[in-house]
Amino acid sequence: MVEPSTEPSEEIASEPPFGAAVIVYRRVAETIEYLLLHRSAHPPDFDGDWAWTPPAGGRLPDEDVAVCAARELFEETRLSVPLRATDLGNEVCPVFVAEVDPTTEVVIDAEHDSFRWVTLDEVLRLSRPEGVAIPFEALAKELDA
Repeated sequence: MVEPSTEPSEEIASEPPFGAAVIVYRRVAETIEYLLLHRSAHPPDFDGDWAWTPPAGGRLPDEDVAVCAARELFEETRLSVPLRATDLGNEVCPVFVAEVDPTTEVVIDAEHDSFRWVTLDEVLRLSRPEGVAIPFEALAKELDA
């Protein structure tokens, strides 16, 4: 498993992929719940563009994208779990997936003011722009198969 760094940096890679996102999910009884984080730059009741997102962030120069995903996940949630690369993202922002135990503790960073475990319907309602939810829908279909 990749050990994430916690060193902050303002530099972002100048070539794609520019970052990575991680869809974290858990199985609670017969339900799949997804982790969404709320950015603290918005008021807590704000549900507009980019307010609710999966853990994600920018890739450092020369950083491997899998290392970026693990680092961002750890920085934003303190989760250090195995990640699986997917084809759910794109060349700009690949998407990784992680399943966690229902009892897993999430500890958010100062960049976020809250988090929620939500169903796919809630992901579709909360995620803006709408494209943010597309990888969640694709993963949900895969998990139902």
